[in-house]
Amino acid sequence: MPKVNMQWKGGYCFEADLDGHKILVDLPEESGGNNLGPTPMLLLLPSLATCSAVGVVGILKKMRVPEFKLNIVVDADKTPEHPKYYSKIDVYYNFNGEGLNPKKLRKAVAVSEERYCGVNLMLSKTAEINSIITINGEEV
Repeated sequence: MPKVNMQWKGGYCFEADLDGHKILVDLPEESGGNNLGPTPMLLLLPSLATCSAVGVVGILKKMRVPEFKLNIVVDADKTPEHPKYYSKIDVYYNFNGEGLNPKKLRKAVAVSEERYCGVNLMLSKTAEINSIITINGEEV
């Protein structure tokens, strides 16, 4: 079972120990923090990207897709009032490589998001999540 231990460092800064991996979590200066680390909400976005990416990479390996590079960019909109939460999230899957099959990439992304990524499942309860796939800079 994963374990997170949060140690208050003063102000709005906390040191998170995530199974031995330490990161600082803080608020931006305009919210009273010192901007020493990402905000709690911001940490959700790389979790979403990585959760999905792990599935995508594994599925594409099983499909014997040739060498490729993958860069994921996540852009999100928050609601204006408290409690603020992500209402719309765009996930850009940017693939680069020769001979990549758009149909296989779309299938890998869909299967990863729908079957394997628990972060996507949780966030999709409150946010519209859109997946945009590009191959060598061209949207497919």
